[in-house]
Amino acid sequence: MSDDKKLKITSPYDQSLISELPLMDEAEVEKTIQKAHALFQDQSGWIPPYKRIAILEKARQLMEGKVEELTKTAAREGGKPYKDSKVEVMRAINGVKIATEEISHLKGEQVPMGLTAASVNRIAFTIREPIGVVTSISAFNHPLNLIVHQTVTAFAAGCPVIIKPASTTPLSCQALVDILKEAGVPEGWVQMVLCTNEQTEKLATDPRVNFLSFIGSGKIGWYLKSKLAPGTRCALEHGGAAPVIVEHDADLEDMLPLLVKGGFYHAGQVCVSVQKVFVHEKIARKLAQDMATAAKKLKVGDPLDEATEVGPLIRTGEVDRVEEWVKEAVDGGAELLCGGKRIGDTCFEPTVLLNPPHDVRVSKEEIFGPVVCVYSYADREKAIELANSLEYHFQAAVFTKDIDLALDTVQKLNATAVMVNDHTAFRVDWMPFGGRDASGEGLGGIPHSMHDMTREKLMVFRSKMLP
Repeated sequence: MSDDKKLKITSPYDQSLISELPLMDEAEVEKTIQKAHALFQDQSGWIPPYKRIAILEKARQLMEGKVEELTKTAAREGGKPYKDSKVEVMRAINGVKIATEEISHLKGEQVPMGLTAASVNRIAFTIREPIGVVTSISAFNHPLNLIVHQTVTAFAAGCPVIIKPASTTPLSCQALVDILKEAGVPEGWVQMVLCTNEQTEKLATDPRVNFLSFIGSGKIGWYLKSKLAPGTRCALEHGGAAPVIVEHDADLEDMLPLLVKGGFYHAGQVCVSVQKVFVHEKIARKLAQDMATAAKKLKVGDPLDEATEVGPLIRTGEVDRVEEWVKEAVDGGAELLCGGKRIGDTCFEPTVLLNPPHDVRVSKEEIFGPVVCVYSYADREKAIELANSLEYHFQAAVFTKDIDLALDTVQKLNATAVMVNDHTAFRVDWMPFGGRDASGEGLGGIPHSMHDMTREKLMVFRSKMLP
């Protein structure tokens, strides 16, 4: 097989070759879609709920026996530090449990009849059916847990699913698909695809696909949505700017570790990472300096080292970009409190900037790197206005001891979720999760995804024996 038909998976930390996997050609992608479509069309072969439950319970048991292996795979290919990757693996295992339990909640409801003369002698109720073939296109930053959210949910809902992992992190996906097959998932119900961008577009936009789950860049997500076949539904999860409003009465001691973790977790490569912190002028400099002091103590390096707290960026080009953005901010007048330099080709120092200009890229765009910007404000309303001025609206936060001020800020921040006295990156896998406006469409979270991957059917019975 020629090199152009292979996907090379390399370590984002030292660029060493981890593995090579074959890329599918157009004919193989077509066969994948055909197989999934045929399975859905044959209702006699649909997997009943009790069998899906048994398979997923077995899969969870298998995952529990492979925690160390799954952790090292995720850390090695994605660059997220070992201890954070282990947390992700445990979340993924729990995610399988949540999906298994949610199967029993996929139900309809009675629709009242007899309310008009025309509706007498009838009884009506809805049921929920699988929506059809699901195509899931995933991202690199949570290489196992995102696959659970986009694959196990579809299978649990009764849908055949085709999963296309990020090209940088396919090994965790492959491991989960192998586990699902070992647990008893029948042939064709969960298929992993590695292919070119052209074939990825076909996977998303083919008329035989009923639902697209996409996690990745807004440019690609909105493009794919514009090309979807009529009737294909979608959930899109893009980037965010994660603004934080900090009032002067906030508990600095309690808040500091939350902001540091939220900002530098996975080197800031999370759509809800703490990026832009608007702080009352009374405490802005102190908070920024305290964050810088804490950031300097973070251990940056090999993600497989259990002491590492901040790993590499996913590509060397991302290091170049972050370095350029930080330099632009400093040249424009931002005060560099710590960091600002690359560490070799693959890592970047945890960086804190105080009062960068509002017209530079770290202020206008999603940073997606280990950089936190702190802005001093005198007027909270103006801070909220600045926070809302970006096109990205995902998760946000406010820190204050004043309940009225907190409630007012929650209402005024344009975000899908607002955390009070917690960082923007908080998430549990059963809660609704997703962006609005440029940050996405629809909601993730395992129960919400499963609901979206089903559709309602109404049954109406007429009988003279009914009132």
